[in-house]
Amino acid sequence: MGRADIEPGVHDIVLFDLDGVLTPTAEIHRVAWGALFAEHDFTDDDYLRHIDGRGRYDGVRSFLASRGLTLDEGDPSDPPGDSSVCALGNRKDALFRQMLERDGVAPYADAIGLIDRLEQAGVPAAVVSSSRNARPVLRAAGLAPRFEVVVDGVVIADEGIVGKPDPAPFLLAANLAGVTADRALVIEDAESGVLAGAAGGFALVIGVDRVDAREALLAAGADVVVDDLDEVSVGSGS
Repeated sequence: MGRADIEPGVHDIVLFDLDGVLTPTAEIHRVAWGALFAEHDFTDDDYLRHIDGRGRYDGVRSFLASRGLTLDEGDPSDPPGDSSVCALGNRKDALFRQMLERDGVAPYADAIGLIDRLEQAGVPAAVVSSSRNARPVLRAAGLAPRFEVVVDGVVIADEGIVGKPDPAPFLLAANLAGVTADRALVIEDAESGVLAGAAGGFALVIGVDRVDAREALLAAGADVVVDDLDEVSVGSGS
């Protein structure tokens, strides 16, 4: 277990990852990726090493490279299939959306608790996610009204910036909120996201270990790793 403290007046914004931090959609993503790459003996370790925290096309490229495979890039407009990197990514997206529509999603209770504590302390929060589905997930989880700034896969593509593990998405979110990196705090559960936070000069990078990844998160540069967000206080031990 670890403890982390968010200090109003020192930390001017909290930048949350979405999948695996605020909502259990990481598990839906994991299942969808497993179905996509079932014939390649896709494992949980593959998900953590090559997929977690990355945009879908980056994830496809990274996983294929791990198997010594290459594929034409294609175009984001490609229909779901297996003819290109984009077609595979779009097929995975279709699988994810089917699961989200069928099963829905509820936010983690500890995430709601932390968001409540931040609001009470007057500390704003933003969402920074590689997923193009971040806004639908936030709506499905009832969280959309609680975040004015959302930098997701759509924004990343529209702005032409590099995704995680590059810090650009986090830096963009902080900038949109009018906050400098040294007064922003990052909360992430993925190695790629922690790497991004560690590279961006942020005040604090908190890793959330929901899948027995503590050592990997620390190695990626997390300042502290907590088991859940109940271990994150706001102000003087609250």
